[in-house]
Amino acid sequence: MDTVTLGDSGPVVSRIGLGLAALGRPGYINLGHAADLRGGRTVEAMERHASEVLDLALASGVRYLDAARSYGRAEEFLARWLESRGVGPSDVTVGSKWGYVYTARWRVDADRHEVKDHSLDNLRRQSRESRDLLGGHLDLYQIHSATLESGVLDDPEVLGELARLKAEGLRIGLSLSGPRQAETLDKAMGVRVDGVRLFDAVQATWNLLERSAGPALAEARSIGLGVIVKEALANGRLTARNDDPAFADARLVLEGQADRLGTSIDALALAAALAQPWADVVLSGAASAEQLRSNLAATAVSWDEQADGAIAPLVEPPEAYWSTRSRLPWN
Repeated sequence: MDTVTLGDSGPVVSRIGLGLAALGRPGYINLGHAADLRGGRTVEAMERHASEVLDLALASGVRYLDAARSYGRAEEFLARWLESRGVGPSDVTVGSKWGYVYTARWRVDADRHEVKDHSLDNLRRQSRESRDLLGGHLDLYQIHSATLESGVLDDPEVLGELARLKAEGLRIGLSLSGPRQAETLDKAMGVRVDGVRLFDAVQATWNLLERSAGPALAEARSIGLGVIVKEALANGRLTARNDDPAFADARLVLEGQADRLGTSIDALALAAALAQPWADVVLSGAASAEQLRSNLAATAVSWDEQADGAIAPLVEPPEAYWSTRSRLPWN
C-alpha cells in the first residue's frame, strides 16, 4: 500500500483508508447493507464482524481509520480492537468526528438515526467521549458534515474550543456534505483563531457522479490541508449492487471501462478518486472483508484519460446527486 503525508505536515498515512460508518451500527444507507450483516446485528456479532474487517485492513497496509460519534459503537469497537491487537498510536492514524448524535438505539427502523448538533456543549461532550475511548490513538478530530447552514463556522465559542483542542495536540478537520461543499470549504480555509489557521484537513464527497468539490479541494491541498475523499462509491451506487433501471445506461458505461481496465466497478471508482492529484486518502466504506478486498484492488488500476472521458457524461448536478442520496433507505 502506498503512503503519503496527510497535508503538508500531517502523519504518514495509507492512500486508502477505512471508514467505519457501515461497521459500527446495524443500519446504514449503503445499497445492500443488510446483506453484509448475515452474521447478525447484535452488538457482539457486529463487533466480531468489524474486527474481521479491521484485521484485513491492517494486514493489507491500511493505516488510516475513520470513525465518528454518530457511527453507533464504531469508536468502541475500534478502541477495543486497537487494544486487543496491540496496535499503537504510531502504527495507524485515527480520525473521528463530532457534530451528530446517534439516536437509533440500535434499530434499523428508527424514525431518525442521527441528529445534527453543532453546539459548544455537544462538542465538549463528544470530544471527551472520543478521547476517553481512543486516547492517544486519536489524531484528527473533525466537524461532522459542516455546512454553511449549520452556522458552525461562524460560532466563535465552537471555533475557540476547537483551537484549544488543537493546542493540546489534536489536528482539527472538517467533513463536508451537500451541494454547497465547495462554498463551505472556501469559508473554512479562511477561518483563523488568534491568527492561526484552524483546519489541518478536510474530508469531502468526491466521486464519478459528484465532482463539484474538486477545484476547492485542489485549493485546500495547495495551502497545506490534508484531503480525505469519502463516499467515492456514492453509497453503493458505483458498485455492482446498483440495479436501479434508471442507472442501467450508466452502468453499461462503467462496466465497459472496468472490463477494459481489468477490474470491477467499485475498484474503478476508487481508482478515479486516487488519481486526483489533490487527494491524499480515499476512504473505503467496506462493510465486509469481501468488499474491502475488492476495494483494495483499486491500487492496481491505471486510471486513464479514456476512462475519464467515457465516464464524464455521467456527472450529475450537485442538487440532483444530493437529492438522490437523501432518499437512500436505511437498511
